Amino acid sequence: MEDAPAILECELEIGEVDHPQYRLTLEDVQEHFVHSWVDHERDTLLAQDESGNVIAWGFVTIIPGQETAIRALMFGGVRPSHRARSIGRRILAWQEARGLQLLAQSDATVPGVFVAWADEPNTSFVRLAQRHGFEVARHFLQLQRRLDQPIASHPLAGYEIVPFDLSRSEQVRRARNDSFRDHWGSQPTPEEVWEIAIRRSSKRHDLSFLALAPDGEVAGFVMSEVNPGDFEGQGFSHGYINLVGTRREHRGRGIARALLTHTLEAYRADGLEGAVLDVDAESPTGATALYEQVGFTVSDRSMELNKQF
Repeated sequence: MEDAPAILECELEIGEVDHPQYRLTLEDVQEHFVHSWVDHERDTLLAQDESGNVIAWGFVTIIPGQETAIRALMFGGVRPSHRARSIGRRILAWQEARGLQLLAQSDATVPGVFVAWADEPNTSFVRLAQRHGFEVARHFLQLQRRLDQPIASHPLAGYEIVPFDLSRSEQVRRARNDSFRDHWGSQPTPEEVWEIAIRRSSKRHDLSFLALAPDGEVAGFVMSEVNPGDFEGQGFSHGYINLVGTRREHRGRGIARALLTHTLEAYRADGLEGAVLDVDAESPTGATALYEQVGFTVSDRSMELNKQF
């Protein structure tokens, strides 16, 4: 864990080239390594120069509790100043070897998948991954919405919109798992992952909202973060909507639209200039069309690369 600041320094240089629209934080880096199932000795790798500076890093992990596939998640990167020296190739080869060991520990009769991500500018990694047998499996869109344009509020009959409260955290986790069950590649979020994520310093519970059904059940949710370090890259202050969902039995009633417009109004009242979110370009729930209807437009693209067994 004491290497996290050095990894962050490496990641910030990587981000200037590969994803200038957002910046990782120390908390982002640390969150990779705090979970109980992570074996620091076997699941992580650093490359250092003669002075001990981290010039590249790699990490691979499998989150417990996956149901329809066992996904070995791969993170890392190489400083732009040290690329084209086969460092990335060696790290990816190590990640694959460790990933196979982790997959071999599971006796589930479901597909095993190596998973990596790349922002659109990072063509060198995409080519490297494809040479290793990865394929571009999905595209994702980053959308943004400026708040100096009118926000058409959307009334919601039969449901109450309330701010998120930690006392409802477990209800929201279960609602998240239910609402994302039919999303491509999504797996249940276990309690440990949820509890760490929900208490991040960038979380804005006052800008996160729930739609409650008459029986008090969480029918829908919008969860927000604010990271001032991303303002410069986006060109405006903003809230990041990192989760939007509606439980399946409550769909088709305008819950997501009402939550989104309520959230946008709250962002504007808080003095923010815009909103940002990411969405599966082929979302089966029609999410992209919904976001466009409330004023979001495409600003960036990324992709997920898979190698399936």
